[in-house]
Amino acid sequence: MQKLTSQSEWIARAQKVLPAGGFGNFDPSIVIRSGHGARVADEDGNEYVDYLIGSGPMLLGHGHPEVLETVLEQIPRGMTFFANNAPGIELAEEICRAVPCAEQLRYVSSGGEADMYAIRAARAFTGRDKIVKFEGGYHGMSAEAQMSLAPAERVNFPQAQPDSAGIPQSVADEMLIAPFNDFDYIRSLLAEHGDQIAGIIVEPLQRIIPPLPGFLQLLRDEADKYGIVLIFDEVVTGFRFSYGGAQEHYGVTPDICTLGKVIGGGFPLAAIVGRADIMDHFDKSKVGAGKWLMQLGTLSGNPVAAVAGLKTLEILRRDGQFDRLRSLGEQVQSIARTALDPTGIPYQIVGDATLFDFVFANSAPRDYRDVQSGDANRNTRFNDVLRANGIFKSAGKTYPCLALSDADLELTEVAFQAAARALE
Repeated sequence: MQKLTSQSEWIARAQKVLPAGGFGNFDPSIVIRSGHGARVADEDGNEYVDYLIGSGPMLLGHGHPEVLETVLEQIPRGMTFFANNAPGIELAEEICRAVPCAEQLRYVSSGGEADMYAIRAARAFTGRDKIVKFEGGYHGMSAEAQMSLAPAERVNFPQAQPDSAGIPQSVADEMLIAPFNDFDYIRSLLAEHGDQIAGIIVEPLQRIIPPLPGFLQLLRDEADKYGIVLIFDEVVTGFRFSYGGAQEHYGVTPDICTLGKVIGGGFPLAAIVGRADIMDHFDKSKVGAGKWLMQLGTLSGNPVAAVAGLKTLEILRRDGQFDRLRSLGEQVQSIARTALDPTGIPYQIVGDATLFDFVFANSAPRDYRDVQSGDANRNTRFNDVLRANGIFKSAGKTYPCLALSDADLELTEVAFQAAARALE
């Protein structure tokens, strides 16, 4: 019998061929071998309850049998075409039925790519250059998105700080950075620069921070006032908060939004969707060469991803799915409270029942700087002990999925009790 390669051997091999020994996404000290339902296993055979779920796409859990079946039916018909295909058209129709702002859609392969095109579309539509972004907001890896995502130092707003090398100063000059949930600041910023701003891009739930009541509506009203394109980054919240996403959940409709993760059913697929007059800029015959927004991608609208997405959305439309997802999230939150409350350690559960995390602080954070003011050492210890006790999650997010079972929740309870004791 052939000896299986151990995790330590895989890590050593990775360090030779991958910068920093990883793909750039997650902790490279763990190598995942397989996933099934709400669990993953590493290359040493250790099993974990998965609250990372691929950073969000696996809302149904790993290896959902109906999704697997439809993917296996598609693969013999063709894996990619670089051309229109029926599953991609059908998925676009369903997304446009579901998402309030969606009149038309253009596919890309990743959420970050969708955000890049959303910013570009706002500029093409308005003829302006400046973009408003909120400090700590994540919108992918474009030069614009890598401004004040995780700034190393606090600077005065609206100054932008690059988070990556290789970005020209000219990009920073076109970005205006604002604090999330600050009503007065965004009003004053737009009063000063409104006629220069092409778009406001915002996560309706910024990482895990909920919008204060009325904040998203304020953005909608102010965008209308100054002729600015309002962009919701719903790569995470789309088809998670509700079938129509965060814009349905919060009752505020943007001009365009970006989608990813869930719509590909675990395969690389994302989209920019929005009002037809803005989406017209992807059609040279309608806007002319000067206003045309060139966009193409080898795997855009990939049929395997499209059928996986279609089946995923079909399952999510079934009665009770979102109520169940919220219930599961609330059960995990209750497990955490039961474990943490007796310690007397100040903590906050921040976010939505479908996506949240834990901040060790005295009060609920309203923006990025509030989150950063939490006890980072305690957070690290908490997550390390959770991992050691069979919980797989990132340091900043907890994603419940629909595959969570009673046994998964029981293991979660044991792990949270151990993590809470480790903090005392």
